[in-house]
Amino acid sequence: MSDPPSPAVRRAGPAASLGPLLQSIVPDLQAQVRSQLGGFFGGIVQAYLPQHWVFRTESDVATLSVARDGVVTVEEGVPANPDVTVEATLDSLVTALTQRSQARLPHGSVRASPHTPKGKAAFDYLRGRFGL
Repeated sequence: MSDPPSPAVRRAGPAASLGPLLQSIVPDLQAQVRSQLGGFFGGIVQAYLPQHWVFRTESDVATLSVARDGVVTVEEGVPANPDVTVEATLDSLVTALTQRSQARLPHGSVRASPHTPKGKAAFDYLRGRFGL
């Protein structure tokens, strides 16, 4: 018989879905950012990078980051200086990120708190593309 896991160890379950959910939007987001970096407004877009958006659900937290070269990554936890924090239930995030529409979300079910001016500008520009 093995010892029970320490309280710091998270069990797989609904909370474990946040990372894969965010990973599912990485290819599309990365393609969009990279195409904009190479376009006419590339210098303007690059001025808003890097970006670190924290997504917090009722039981998990993960950060979606966009580097200056357009590479998008997802990691557990919170960076030292996030640009935006998005708080929602996991169900609301699943709906928003898979449907890419706010229409199916109850009003106020997703709350965003920008922490930097560049985070606010980027979030205001991109929120509709995420369904937030």
